[in-house]
Amino acid sequence: MKFLIVGLGNIGVEYVGTRHNAGFMIADCLVNVNKAEFVISRYAARAEFRLRGMQFVVIKPSTYMNESGKAVRYWMQAEAVDLSNVLVLVDDIALNLGVLRMKKNGSDGGHNGLTSIILTLNTDQFARLRFGIGNQFAHGTQINYVLGRFSNDERTLIQPKIEQATEMITSFAFQGADKTMTLFNNK
Repeated sequence: MKFLIVGLGNIGVEYVGTRHNAGFMIADCLVNVNKAEFVISRYAARAEFRLRGMQFVVIKPSTYMNESGKAVRYWMQAEAVDLSNVLVLVDDIALNLGVLRMKKNGSDGGHNGLTSIILTLNTDQFARLRFGIGNQFAHGTQINYVLGRFSNDERTLIQPKIEQATEMITSFAFQGADKTMTLFNNK
């Protein structure tokens, strides 16, 4: 069985370590833990590894956030991955910093990366792992907040949560979304 894990973020050094790249950070951790490496490929940096008989293809789209759907569609087709085996890793300002929530489907929640995927695939019926980045910003400064870097204190707080997110990804593959939500949501 094959899974497509999609970390959302923006490419370029100016976006490294920003809140909006939380999906990239989780993808990086997952790939590092499983001793794989990303290689630049079409529409994404791509890594692949096997774990207990399951194949994981992990991508970080190079299309920028607003065109993430193009990379997801391409890699779903190229790898012949069913929509039920796609998991999108996404930052979420509606959740407090470091809070993790898996959902089996749903709206875009105002997130441009999810909007692109939903519009491109013409469905919202795909799993996503939402990573809380908080919403500690003044009215009208949301863009600066999400494109801002985590502080040192925030990085200390989120590192264990990034590691927990990798556990949730493997749980999704081996136990399914429902069981993973029961085990991890609200922890």
